[in-house]
Amino acid sequence: MICIEKLEKHYNYALKFIPKFLQIILNLSLVLLAGILSFLLIKELTVFIEIIFRKESYDYELFLANILIFFLYFEFITMIVKYFTEDYHFPLRYFIYIGITAMVRLIIVDHDQPMHTLIYSLVILVLIIGYFIMNITPRNRPDSKWFFKNNL
Repeated sequence: MICIEKLEKHYNYALKFIPKFLQIILNLSLVLLAGILSFLLIKELTVFIEIIFRKESYDYELFLANILIFFLYFEFITMIVKYFTEDYHFPLRYFIYIGITAMVRLIIVDHDQPMHTLIYSLVILVLIIGYFIMNITPRNRPDSKWFFKNNL
């Protein structure tokens, strides 16, 4: 009997400790990732400056691709900031923003094959429709016991 109580005590302690430990690891990893992404964001700014002040002919596709890479870094950093400000929750809309930006970048960079461009455009359309559906649904969900309250 005493052994079972000790086992339950250790089990309850583990149930409280493990999520906190994993949350700390996740938070530290995200802070490290945000630092790396910030470094890459600044590096991308230096690439912009080099492209702008280069005396040679301008490669607009390269410039647009670099701008979209910049926005991808920016959106990932913003998503990490929102994760910490919204009580450890990743908002779905940021994943949709990142997906749309990535698809636009693919269209700009890889537009040689019309079928791929059409597929990328359809992916963007699906992401926009998903975003629209997400915005028209109510944010507050009804209580899951609403059915049983009326029937008791």
